[in-house]
Amino acid sequence: MPLQDQLDAITTKTRALVQADRLAPSERAVAELFATGIEDRILKPGDTAPEFTLPDTSGKPVRSSDLLALGPLVINFFRGRWCPYCMTELELWRDLHTRLRAAHALFVAISPQLQRQNDFTVQQHALPFPVLTDAGCNLAEKFGIAYTVPDYHRAYYRSILINIPFVNGNEDWRLPLPAVFVIGQDNRIRFAEAYADFRVRPEPTEALDAL
Repeated sequence: MPLQDQLDAITTKTRALVQADRLAPSERAVAELFATGIEDRILKPGDTAPEFTLPDTSGKPVRSSDLLALGPLVINFFRGRWCPYCMTELELWRDLHTRLRAAHALFVAISPQLQRQNDFTVQQHALPFPVLTDAGCNLAEKFGIAYTVPDYHRAYYRSILINIPFVNGNEDWRLPLPAVFVIGQDNRIRFAEAYADFRVRPEPTEALDAL
């Protein structure tokens, strides 16, 4: 099943189970984030990708230069293990991992979560690829996809027991847009997609085609 069909099923189920007024803060946050023009500011194909060194779940530093020395790189930015849309997307990438390796490509997932939260993510979803911590969304900012959750939306998250400061280990309430970038070995971006609406994601097959 295409990824977006799976995500739409989550949205349909949520709207059937949760009253519209309870979902209103989330809908408002999506609309306001889109209105900022953030989608127009993300790095584009042809741009040079920012280099990075980020810790994996064991604390080992992972360098983009080392990864790109081995092959093209697919980067998935995700919000956190608390997001069912993100986990559905990562599970589909998990299922496509053999195809990625057949294309001599590498894959990393990046979130602002603490290392232990990323480790839980890897273990619970049997992910075969590295999951890296981008504390404070510093790397996401360089890719043009970082934003700060507004106060009213923070209250909504707290009301549904999603404790983002606890998961991320800080109080900045910074998150990345869910995004996929494909980077060639020349460090140039080949594919880039990110959406202000967290319920919309690029199809992995589109990124695979860019390889």
